[in-house]
Amino acid sequence: MHQVFSMKELGFISYFLGISVTSGSTTVLSQKKYAQDILLKAGMLDCKACSSPISVKPGLPRHSDEPFANPPMYRSIVEALQYLTITRPDISFAVNQLYQHMHNPTVGHYAAVKRLLRFNKGTISHGLTYTPSSFDLHAYSDSNWAADSVDRKSTLRYYVFLGSNLISWSSKKQATFSQSSTEIEYRSLAHTVVELAWLGMLRQDFSIVLPTVPLLWCDNVSSIALASNPVFHSKSKHIEVDCHFVRDRVLAKKLVLHYIPTIDQLADIFTKPLSISRHSYLKDKLNVSFSLHSLQGNVKDTPPVSLVASFTSLGCSRSSKLQLLP
Repeated sequence: MHQVFSMKELGFISYFLGISVTSGSTTVLSQKKYAQDILLKAGMLDCKACSSPISVKPGLPRHSDEPFANPPMYRSIVEALQYLTITRPDISFAVNQLYQHMHNPTVGHYAAVKRLLRFNKGTISHGLTYTPSSFDLHAYSDSNWAADSVDRKSTLRYYVFLGSNLISWSSKKQATFSQSSTEIEYRSLAHTVVELAWLGMLRQDFSIVLPTVPLLWCDNVSSIALASNPVFHSKSKHIEVDCHFVRDRVLAKKLVLHYIPTIDQLADIFTKPLSISRHSYLKDKLNVSFSLHSLQGNVKDTPPVSLVASFTSLGCSRSSKLQLLP
C-alpha cells in the first residue's frame, strides 16, 4: 500500500466518519452516535421503540395525502438515514421507499419516517458484524416486479457475501418497464453479475485466489433457465444484449447459478415489507447484530451525508451507498 499511495500508519481504527469500529474476535461496524443525532434532529430522542421499520399493512393517518409542512426537514432526515444504511442494510428497503418522495413529501410519508426512527431507537446499537471466514464469493439476487403502485416500475436488488460476511449490496429502481417477472429477474441477475465481475477484478489486484467459482442464488427458475440454456434465445429478444453476458459467464464456467426457495432468499428483505419475525430472521442472516461500544465525539462532529462519497473512495465497496433512484 505504501508503494502505491502516500499514506501514514495511524494504528488500529476505532472511529471514522461517524462509524465506530469495535475489534476483537469479531469486528463490528456501527453508527450508534450518528443514529442518536438523527433522533435528536427529529425531536424523537425519547420516542417509544417499535419492532419493524415498515408496516406490512400500514394504517394511514388522517389527511395523509396532504403536503408535509416542512419538506426540508423531511429531506434532511431521509438523507441522514441513507448514510445510516452503510452499517444497517436491514433498513434499506424502508429508506428506499422514503427517498422516492423527496420532492413532494406528504403527511403520510413523514409518518413512515417517524416509524423508521422509532425502529432505529430500539436497534440503535446494532451494526454489521464481520468474522474470520473463507474467500468464497456468493450473492443473492432478487427483484420486485411492478411492485410500485404509482408507476409500476420494478427494483433490482442484490447482496454479496465473502464467506459469511456481507461486503456489498444494492437497490436500484428501473427507469423502464419490464414485461414479465422473468425479464426483471434476469435483469437483476445481470446487475448482480456486474458487481461480482468487479469484485473479481478487485480480488486479482490484491492477488487473492478464490477457492471456488462465484455462486449466485436466485428464486426464479425461468431466469436461471434463460441464463443457462441458449435455446431460449428466441424468448428473450426483447431484452437488451448487455444482459446476456450472464449467459456467457455461466457457459464459460466463471459463474454458477443455483435456485433458492423464496423462504431462504436473503434479498427478500430488500423487496417488500415483512412481518416482525421474518424481518428479524433475515436481519440476523445479514449479520446485523447488537454491538457494545463507547460513544465518541459530539453532535457537531457528526459527518454530513455528503461524505458518503469520500467514505466510499477511501476503501468501501462501491455498492455500499445504495442507488435508490433511477
